[in-house]
Amino acid sequence: MTAPPPGPDILCIGSVLWDVIGRTPAQMRLGSDVPGRISRLPGGVALNIAMTLARFGLRPSVLTAIGRDAEGEALTAACQALGVDTTLAYRSDDLPIDRYMAIEGANGLIAAIADAHSLEAAGERILAPLADGRLGTAAAPWRGPVALDGNLTVTLLDRIAGSPLFAAADLRVAPASPGKAERLLPFLRHARATLYLNLEEAGLLCQTRFTDSRTAAQALVARGAARALVTDGARDSTDARAGAPPLTRPAREVLVARVTGAGDTFMAAHIVSETRGAGREQALTRAQEAAAAHVAGEIG
Repeated sequence: MTAPPPGPDILCIGSVLWDVIGRTPAQMRLGSDVPGRISRLPGGVALNIAMTLARFGLRPSVLTAIGRDAEGEALTAACQALGVDTTLAYRSDDLPIDRYMAIEGANGLIAAIADAHSLEAAGERILAPLADGRLGTAAAPWRGPVALDGNLTVTLLDRIAGSPLFAAADLRVAPASPGKAERLLPFLRHARATLYLNLEEAGLLCQTRFTDSRTAAQALVARGAARALVTDGARDSTDARAGAPPLTRPAREVLVARVTGAGDTFMAAHIVSETRGAGREQALTRAQEAAAAHVAGEIG
């Protein structure tokens, strides 16, 4: 008799889509028209995190919405090839696959547009496996780690923050972009949530401006966060938690080859390190190294 396949090590809830990225080695400004390369890659915050988790040897499963159109089928096949399980995803005949489009130059991200309307339209249907027994129920909730991204609607994020389906989970939460940072307010005082933010996102969540990651992370904890990790690009990152001194480490300087997905890579590498028993400093160091390698183009 064949044994059933093992369940996932971690759930990644949020956007799974196609990234369309235009990159150029030139400095860009408003109205620039320059030569470069345009690529289409599997992306989305939840998928970026899941791909990194899979690369480090975990078995991630995504809870998301994926259309049954040709692009959706192609994306599902790409996910499986990358070691990301999509069997629990909500598959829709009516909703097309979501997309993200960005322009990157030598001076960083110039502009981006995220089209996650299908994920938003699917709503609570993506969470069905957590309630119907496939992963858990309200009486016996999922007990493992969850990587949650801010591409979900404000209403759904608010429900997740108070839902018994997540009462036993280790919640790791990140906004999809600075423009969606304030969607994470329901998790600011959540006892089981760890927030992953960049400096701008931390400022938006605290309704102020910060000049360094240490001040930002401490401010989030002062406002009620159980734990916050704040990154400040090529400068440094800080891990702050209630009842412990903050930990700040400088980032490794690298030549920038790409920007999209760096924060997701940082978060995934940090989760993997702590899942495998690493202490705070070691986990932060490994997360920074993984993000630096991603930005430098040292990893696929």
